[in-house]
Amino acid sequence: MKSKTLLLINVLVVAALLLAACAPQAAPEEPVATEAPPVEAPAATEAPAATEAPTATEQPAGFDWKRFAGQEITLLLNEHPWTVGVRPYIAEFEELTGIKVNLQAFAEDLYFDKMYLAVGSDKPVADVYFLPMDFHAFTQWSAGQVAPLTPYLEDPTMTSPDYDLADFPEGFQMGAMFPPGDASAQLHGIPITFEAYILFYNKDLVDQYLGGTLPATFPELIEAANKITAEGNGEVFGAVMRGIRSDTVIDTLTGVVLNSWGEDPSPLPYNIWFDGDWTNARFNDPRIAEGLANYAALMKAGPSNIQSIDWPDANQLFAQGKVAFFIDASLFGPGYENPESSAVAGKVGYAPLPPTEKGSMTGHWMWGLGIPANSEHKEAAWYFIQWATSKELEPKIGTATGGAARLSTWDNSVYTDALNPGYVSAVQTAMATSRPTAVFSEDWKEIVIMVVDAVQEIFGGKDPAQATQELQDKALEVINQ
Repeated sequence: MKSKTLLLINVLVVAALLLAACAPQAAPEEPVATEAPPVEAPAATEAPAATEAPTATEQPAGFDWKRFAGQEITLLLNEHPWTVGVRPYIAEFEELTGIKVNLQAFAEDLYFDKMYLAVGSDKPVADVYFLPMDFHAFTQWSAGQVAPLTPYLEDPTMTSPDYDLADFPEGFQMGAMFPPGDASAQLHGIPITFEAYILFYNKDLVDQYLGGTLPATFPELIEAANKITAEGNGEVFGAVMRGIRSDTVIDTLTGVVLNSWGEDPSPLPYNIWFDGDWTNARFNDPRIAEGLANYAALMKAGPSNIQSIDWPDANQLFAQGKVAFFIDASLFGPGYENPESSAVAGKVGYAPLPPTEKGSMTGHWMWGLGIPANSEHKEAAWYFIQWATSKELEPKIGTATGGAARLSTWDNSVYTDALNPGYVSAVQTAMATSRPTAVFSEDWKEIVIMVVDAVQEIFGGKDPAQATQELQDKALEVINQ
């Protein structure tokens, strides 16, 4: 889960994707990690040298799961629902391949530090790791710290013939295709779970305060949320959002802004924030101003301490039944249906974001699995990745995340029967118009907090047009340095 990202899909039409789950983000959901040691990065159009896949003369013809028997690999994982889902099956992988697995998992706030230390180390630390498929992945690729997987995917002796990479939507793969937008781009990570940004609502509170009528548009949602807060006497709130001044807000926030963006393209590496060139910033676009203002308006309908609320607090308030509406990562959904940890089990409604005048759009963020460039067991590591993301295993692991990345999994009853039907429908609908929230720029990390500051200023009463013009000026100063 993407906590700072905790930290799903009829995504057959997700060509512009990204969904989702569970951070960073910064997650979990995208989260900004402790600074990695400075590394001289190549130009963004220059890919690091590809790892050589073994040639056909070095192994028996055909694919053999036992080919690397006797090797040992270390998994560096975020303590995420996906990790919970894969643990029971590790012994099956070891029996299938003869490869021993050493699994090391860390809470997300520690994981990002561990990840950067591992991929930047002079000595091998891990062989497979949780790869945030956003600017973190881009930064690591730029520094030559993550191995390309394309050579293995194109080698029939290294990849099982039934793996079917095309089962992962192209938009999902975009988060780890480098150089971005280049015909020579190679895949550097396999998606394992995604989060799309959807609307959760408490059916009981909608019945009590709104006569059972769900708001049909985003302006109506804001109006309804304020009504419930005004009548809730400090016990019930119309909405809760990530309100903290932190980069952890940016992916959910981008999903809300995309809802005001409409169908105009938002290609990577620039996304909606730049118009085809890093010098053409468009933070003052009226659609961006509207999206930031909508987010700030829902913050105003929240608790008085909204500016200190991050995803764990917001998630808890909704699960306690104290909030009517919550927009955030779809991967929170399965947890709300657990009566042992949720007071709203059986009472939650799921919906795509209510439409603006531009329609109903959203964004997604993804975790993947990657191989550090310094790994000494890349081939065995690739065997683990393809096994863990196979058509057979993903439906089983995916029930723990609600964010399965393969198209086929959403037609698999092992997966769908474990989830709330309303949840499945809402995520599939949302994903039909979902786009990646990622931006691939070394400067994005600094600009993100400026975007969040603009929301805070609008929340405090500043005119959205003024706030976004000031944001535009500040972002251009960073870009032009």
